Amino acid sequence: MMLSAALYVSAQSYATRTGRVSFFSTTSVENIEAFNNEAAAAIDSKTGNVLFIIPIKSFKFEKALMQEHFNDNYMESDKFPKAEFKGKISDLSTINFAKDGTYKTNVTGKITIHGVTRAVTIPGTIQIKSGKAIVNAVFKVKLADYGIKIASVAKGKIAEQVEVTINSSLDKK
Repeated sequence: MMLSAALYVSAQSYATRTGRVSFFSTTSVENIEAFNNEAAAAIDSKTGNVLFIIPIKSFKFEKALMQEHFNDNYMESDKFPKAEFKGKISDLSTINFAKDGTYKTNVTGKITIHGVTRAVTIPGTIQIKSGKAIVNAVFKVKLADYGIKIASVAKGKIAEQVEVTINSSLDKK
């Protein structure tokens, strides 16, 4: 898997294959929420490189029909099976990976969703605690920016923007 690439994983790295990523949207009709506990993630504490790979079909919804529509009609997950973020911690010198604490940070890089890659800067925190790096971030994604189309029959039932939450615990490797 890409996580073992020397560029992203070194002796000073943190990694997981069970990262938690969720998204939420609200409309006047209903809320839509999905959870994914199968994100692979790595942080290299020396270079600041960050990698997240999220299998699209691993998002779980409350309603099976929502999950089916998400995979088949919107994300086309057979054609685009993963979302990916490759970036770098912008202010690496402010994070002490050797000392427990919570550090505010920004990660700048490229996110690929639905086959479309865009440059982004994502604010968040990295908490260092007992040999783990706990990554938290909340950011918005506009579906149209990634070529995700909402069918006219679903307009108003599906938000044009979703809120993505990352809450992943990475183990020191």
